Amino acid sequence: MGISVDLNCDMGEGMLNDAAIMPYITSVNIACGYHAGNETIMQQTIELALAHNAKIGAHPSFPDIQNFGRTNMNFLPDEVHDMVNRQIELLSAIASKNNCHLHHVKPHGALYNMASKDENLASAICNAIIEINPDLQVYAQSGSALIKVAAGMGLKTCNEVFADRTYQPDGTLTPRTDKNALLHNEEEVIAHVLQMVQKQTVLANGKEIPVKADTICVHGDGEHALNFIKRIHDTLQLNNIKIQPIL
Repeated sequence: MGISVDLNCDMGEGMLNDAAIMPYITSVNIACGYHAGNETIMQQTIELALAHNAKIGAHPSFPDIQNFGRTNMNFLPDEVHDMVNRQIELLSAIASKNNCHLHHVKPHGALYNMASKDENLASAICNAIIEINPDLQVYAQSGSALIKVAAGMGLKTCNEVFADRTYQPDGTLTPRTDKNALLHNEEEVIAHVLQMVQKQTVLANGKEIPVKADTICVHGDGEHALNFIKRIHDTLQLNNIKIQPIL
């Protein structure tokens, strides 16, 4: 049996390249208004996804438009539960008006990173998801607390790796405050992606560590997002790696 992988992108964040990117991906994570986007943009992004058969996911965040949801914030687990619940409900309602349904949930930014390490936050997110629809998949960082908690609570999980980010030896993403956090060179991105998909490992400060690559993320707000996604899409196909959503 050949290798297959999902290709996802964070969208609905007010960027200008969503329509150009959508034909190349198989799932989309749509901002729910807390770090970016609004109901009009959610509607437009859902329409784009439907036109290109991309699976639709909610991309809930801390309420932090000023910092694009990328600053750690101190909320109690119950508060995180409520804010995640509200965001999924909103996008789910818009999806219903378009005669479709959500496929997955992927937290955004600081919420994603904090829940990758904090089991209490991870549980709060998973409980919010279960209350809305226990069939929703959880997209989270490979090997993270959120993946483990979600699986333990009976949710289907999708281990995510990042095409445009570097890793630390403990398997976490390099913090964005580090000058080496982002990959900018196309050839480096391609080598990075192929290693994660074909070998299920990633280089972190010269050390090869294991990852599980069910889905590859490219950040839609990245400077080279469109070029990266086109190149990744073409390279995967050239290497007989099937690009398809996790059903």
